[in-house]
Amino acid sequence: MNDNEFELSSGINAFEAKDFTRAMRLLSPIAEQGNAEAQYRMGMMYQNGLGKVKNDEYAEKYMRAAADQGHAYAQHGLGIMYLYGEGLGKDEKQAAEWFVKAAEQGLPGSQMTLGMLYEKGQGVDKNEVEAKRWYKRAEKQR
Repeated sequence: MNDNEFELSSGINAFEAKDFTRAMRLLSPIAEQGNAEAQYRMGMMYQNGLGKVKNDEYAEKYMRAAADQGHAYAQHGLGIMYLYGEGLGKDEKQAAEWFVKAAEQGLPGSQMTLGMLYEKGQGVDKNEVEAKRWYKRAEKQR
């Protein structure tokens, strides 16, 4: 295990243990080097004010960087930010696009959310068939 892997592992452990100050210190340099898992967790901490003051700009920066690399949880997180206007302007169409990316990777939460969006016609055209398809895919994941 190299130093970066050790730091990442230690940072994730600190995050899971809710020692967010330590997690931020360990994960920040790795996130800046482009590691998607570190970026996702940094985004979560800034989005929710864990370990530091809540910062929407940094939350978006890190969440988007990880999402752009294909990190499913970050894609879901960015979808949530757009859906509810958390730190970003509310944009249901953008939210749906990010949920599709995460759902196609098999993330059940994104699949359920996508089903709901199709059922209600939020950010996508209302489509009961598509809603049921996504709900069914999510159910198979359980």
